[in-house]
Amino acid sequence: MGLLGAVRLLPELIGHLLHGEPPPAAPKHMRLRDTTTMPASSGGWILLGERSGEEIALGLVGKFWQPVIEYAHVTAEDFSAFSEPGYAKTVYALAVRPLESGEGTLLSAVMRTATTDEHARRWFRRYWTFGVGSGAHVLAGGLLDAAREDAELRETP
Repeated sequence: MGLLGAVRLLPELIGHLLHGEPPPAAPKHMRLRDTTTMPASSGGWILLGERSGEEIALGLVGKFWQPVIEYAHVTAEDFSAFSEPGYAKTVYALAVRPLESGEGTLLSAVMRTATTDEHARRWFRRYWTFGVGSGAHVLAGGLLDAAREDAELRETP
């Protein structure tokens, strides 16, 4: 997961270095909720909705196919209606449900992306098809694996 994240950030890091700027320091740790406090220009997610202890939905609007992603500044209230041409809108939702057996919990994740016009759809499709975007599946899978491992450690007496 770290390698994929580093590869995705490489163009931005090179841009900082070429302009004589130090790259931003990586946080020591980050929780999913922490991403909602980050500015949109840094890829901060928008909290779209939440059912405490059950489900959280986050949104992100940007031109993900660009070497340095251009993010749109969108509020939760405006997310659904946002239609400025040239962008993609992604929703990432995580939910937990108790298993019917009463032993354990099911953590599920859904990620959906829509584009605001045909031009953006073509660019996003290329981005996804050539494997760059599919790294998001690896990152999302890694998040689920980390959550499972943490939950199993907490269950161990």
